[in-house]
Order: sequence, then structure tokens, then C-alpha cells
Amino acid sequence: MIHDIDVRNLQVNADERGHLVEVFREDWDEYEIDPAMSYYSMTYPGIIRAWHRHLEGQIDHFVCPEGRIIVGVYDDREDSPTQGELNTFIIGEHNQQMIRIPGKCWHGFKAIGDKPSILINYPTELYDYENPDEERIPHDTDKIPLDWEEPPHK
Repeated sequence: MIHDIDVRNLQVNADERGHLVEVFREDWDEYEIDPAMSYYSMTYPGIIRAWHRHLEGQIDHFVCPEGRIIVGVYDDREDSPTQGELNTFIIGEHNQQMIRIPGKCWHGFKAIGDKPSILINYPTELYDYENPDEERIPHDTDKIPLDWEEPPHK
């Protein structure tokens, strides 16, 4: 596991009406400080949103309450004991988890399955529209050893 990544299994409280899942609690260790904001995005099946990183160290906290996504995190931090390591996680309605993504690690995701996916993020910094803390590279870069287009069960 990449240094500073945390994964929390989220408890699904289900009954005959549906279910409720807590996605943020201030008493969870994965949220070291109060998030600066929260947002959600909807992504159509097969769409890839990768790669980017936050050079000022913003930490992201990904949850996928609807649909399914593959989250990729690549560590190329020079001072990291896991430099060069790639982690992938499949999260979503059938595997409710929160992924804490360390600042400066490349990350992205792909919506999988046959319906749109919802991603909720609790970043530690406000988004700056004038000067975003983001560096981006193409999803098919040779720099990161993940083929987003690879079919399942190769």
C-alpha cells in the first residue's frame, strides 16, 4: 500500500426503506483536519478521469455511493518509501469504502459498469478557480503503469 493512503470500510445501515451510509465523521482518523469543501461529480460508464496531482499537498477523500469506479493512485514522490508503487481500488455501491489519497500522488478513476457513477470528494483545500493546485497528464501516459482500457480478466 502506498505510504499515507488509508482505506475505511463504510458501514451500510439497511432496512426495508433503503440504506444510509455515513461518508464523513470528524472522529475518523482518515480525516486529519476538517475538509475545506465537498463536491460530487457524475461520470458516465467507461469515462476516464485521470491523471492529476496536487502540488501543494491537498489530500482527497473519495467515496462512490452510486455506480462503481476503479481508483488509481501512483506514488512518484521522491521522499516516499513507496515511490514507484501503484495502487488500485474498486469502490462503489457494492463495496462502500473511503479512499484517502495523499497529496502529491497522481490519481484518477474510471467509471465501470453500465450506469453512471457518483464520486464524492472531501478535499483539504478550497478549489482556486484562478490558480488551481493541479498538474495534469494524459490518462494513457507511459509514466504510470496502469492501462485504463485493459479489459477485465485479461
